[in-house]
Amino acid sequence: MADNSKTEDTASESLEAAKNASNKKEKLADQVMQNPQVLAALQERLDNTSVTPSSYIETFPKAVIRRIDALKKLQVKCAHIEAKFYEEVHDLERKYAALYQPLFDKRREFINGEAEPTDAEAEWHSENEDEEKLAGELKNAVVIDEKAEEANVKGIPDFWFTIFRNVDMLSELVQEYDEPILKHLQDIKVKFSEPGQPMSFSLEFHFGPNDYFSNSVLTKTYKMKSEPDKTDPFSFEGPEIVDCEGCTIDWKKGKNVTVKTIKKKQKHKGRGTVRTITKQVPNDSFFNFFSPIKVSGDGESLDEDSEFTLAADFEIGHFFRERIVPRAVLYFTGEAIEDDDNFEEDEEGEEEELEGEEEGEEEEDAETDPKV
Repeated sequence: MADNSKTEDTASESLEAAKNASNKKEKLADQVMQNPQVLAALQERLDNTSVTPSSYIETFPKAVIRRIDALKKLQVKCAHIEAKFYEEVHDLERKYAALYQPLFDKRREFINGEAEPTDAEAEWHSENEDEEKLAGELKNAVVIDEKAEEANVKGIPDFWFTIFRNVDMLSELVQEYDEPILKHLQDIKVKFSEPGQPMSFSLEFHFGPNDYFSNSVLTKTYKMKSEPDKTDPFSFEGPEIVDCEGCTIDWKKGKNVTVKTIKKKQKHKGRGTVRTITKQVPNDSFFNFFSPIKVSGDGESLDEDSEFTLAADFEIGHFFRERIVPRAVLYFTGEAIEDDDNFEEDEEGEEEELEGEEEGEEEEDAETDPKV
């Protein structure tokens, strides 16, 4: 009986000790949770804990995940169909390029003074009638020998060079010594690859006779790919430029603006004599456009600077094809540039307006919240 009594007393003491320990823990937890710094630290940890879509999907039953995998396989098939769609778009571009070409040929004739537009071809109703009226009054007020002036002007002077100067993306590439060469540029054409050939397009820069090089045409070809990547098919968003090839410029003696000659002094280690040598080094010029960085075919990756240069080159080629050549006159007059600028300003204005609305909502909430 004495042993049983001792056992019961020991059990009772253990139970009491456990209750006391539990009470202490609860009190300590309450004290900790009432500490603002501890609460802030916990909240920050919760905020930084993000639930990713992949982790969310991993909670699904295997049967659901299996169905999701089936959807992904369907998506890959959709990407391959989309690639075929863009191949047919390329065929359409080639077809309609042939329809545009007679108009572009006539444009070239007017620009270079090979032909004069008829009265019907030159008739254009401007939206700025007041400006036209004022221009007419000024013309009548000033005596000009129009016949003598017109005899000295052929076509539209410096048409393509003016476009280069107007477009920031191009003007950044043009150096002062490039300008007299670009004034000989007579036309720019876009040529699409033939049916059955790998997808590509070429830019042709047609030059008149000049003192700098003997080529009449300089070409740049952009190779494209319109198929999903085997390792990442979901990244496919349409054709992309994957490589480009330039051409050899036949510079006349002493006229190559893509290199410059520098003089260096060399001192002989033994005799101490000094000699001066000359060497050619690369020089900044728009005409480096025709000597692009070559994409490595052996899978070696380019350095960061080379990748940036190549990406910029691809962007310029695409801009020539999509914007400059089809809408050349509007880039010459600056109207296309104003449209681009206005579009960008509208986007910025919308962002600012939305930000202002959000700030206003926050302030309004702060005023109406009774806790503040």
